Amino acid sequence: MGSAVVLEEKWPVLGRHQQAAEWLRVWTDLGRAPRTIDAYARGLAEYLLVCERDGINPVTANKLQVAAFVKELTTRPSRRGPNVVVLDSGVGLANATLQQRLVPVRLFYDYLIEEGLRDSNPVGRGRYTPGRKFGGHQRGLVPRLKKLPWIPTEQQWLDLLEVVRDEPIRNRVMLAFAYDAALRREELCSLRTDDLDPAHRTLRVRAETTKTRRERIVPYLAATGVLLSGYLAHRATISRTRGPLFLSESRRNYGQPLTLWTWSKVIRRVALAADLPRFSTHTTRHLCLTDLARMGWELHTIASFAGHGSTESTLTYIHLSGRDLAEKLNRGMQQIHSWRIDMLTRANSTMPEATS
Repeated sequence: MGSAVVLEEKWPVLGRHQQAAEWLRVWTDLGRAPRTIDAYARGLAEYLLVCERDGINPVTANKLQVAAFVKELTTRPSRRGPNVVVLDSGVGLANATLQQRLVPVRLFYDYLIEEGLRDSNPVGRGRYTPGRKFGGHQRGLVPRLKKLPWIPTEQQWLDLLEVVRDEPIRNRVMLAFAYDAALRREELCSLRTDDLDPAHRTLRVRAETTKTRRERIVPYLAATGVLLSGYLAHRATISRTRGPLFLSESRRNYGQPLTLWTWSKVIRRVALAADLPRFSTHTTRHLCLTDLARMGWELHTIASFAGHGSTESTLTYIHLSGRDLAEKLNRGMQQIHSWRIDMLTRANSTMPEATS
């Protein structure tokens, strides 16, 4: 209940719509992660504000009115303007962000249907429908784009490391863990001192910090262990108590657990200094999983290492560049290619000369 009240204080529009407040309270009582609840509240509040502005009753809104909301999201100017790095221009939301905004709206209408307040959901979801004409596939309200994740080239990675070399030891060990163990931002920032097993060079990623709620044990390399030893010695000068591994050293939050947003700011600052604006807190995870694929790891092994619920999720993270694929093709085709060329040249050498 307390969490719901805080959300209504943050977005007063939620308190003005009884069904919206009740819907959020249900998800909160079901124990959804605070960040998930916060994202749901933000997305639904944005939709409700548009409904209030346009004089639309959200309970009875139709597909046309929801489509108008989607159009606004895709055309509104980006607050980051020319600094936007995800889109090709400074207008509208990225496709993935747009999908995130629509999820709470769709779930809200699912709730209204369950409560008997509506008969249908104006926010469609793409799904396969047996017996449906034209292939049996029903499109969602917004097509879902699947783009390849960006990963740095070898030179870009070296440029980043050149900048990181001058960073405090905490930031260096965090970046090493982020790549070495393919950690998500929340998994990294939520590590505790008792999650470490230096004797076996492994760390425990607790279920409550993961996206899929799956606990896993992952290894890290000896070089990362050396950095970790140095950081633990440094951490002891800040706090000797066990608990969160990475601590803030700012004057305002000295000794407090490092927040997700602080780590994002660190990575953003480092990325811009290395002239790599597309580098993010998730890039190291993409890069690690891609490197494992390059080394020949089997897909299900990479999925287990990454903590994915299915290998399908893993495939969206692994990005082999055109150069990687060309090298694989060349290695696989070398023998048969040589055979074909050999046969071709032999055939040419036995062919009679052309007559004029």
